Amino acid sequence: MPSLVHCALQSTFANSPQLPGIDHCDIDGFLHKFHQQAPLLIRAMLWVSALVFWATPLLTIGVPVPASWLSSDRRDLHAHRLAVHRSYLLRQSMLMIKTFGGLCWGADPAVRRVLHLDAYPADPGTWRT
Repeated sequence: MPSLVHCALQSTFANSPQLPGIDHCDIDGFLHKFHQQAPLLIRAMLWVSALVFWATPLLTIGVPVPASWLSSDRRDLHAHRLAVHRSYLLRQSMLMIKTFGGLCWGADPAVRRVLHLDAYPADPGTWRT
C-alpha cells in the first residue's frame, strides 16, 4: 500500500498524454535519499503536507473519505482545489508537495527527454564531504 507521501505525489504529478507521471520515476529511491539528507523540519513538512492532502477531501470536494480512496479524477479535482483554497495553510501544503515532488519528477531522465533537456549527470556527492 502506498504511503501518504506516495499518494500525494502521484496525485499531483499524474500521467498525461504528453508527459510521464511521477509513478514512472524512482520515488522510493528519491524518498530514501531525501530522508537521509534533508533536515528533520523539512522531512516533517513533507509528511504533514501529505497528511493534509490525504485528510482534506471533505473541505475541497465535499466527500468525507481519505484522498487515497478517491478515483483519479476526483483526486485531481481535490489537488486543484487544495492548491487554490482560500486558506493559506492548505495552499501551502500543496506548494510543499509540488516542490518536493518536482525535485524527483524534474530530475527523471524520461521526463527531461520529453522536455528536450539533457539528463543530469550522476550526483558526485561533493557537498557532503
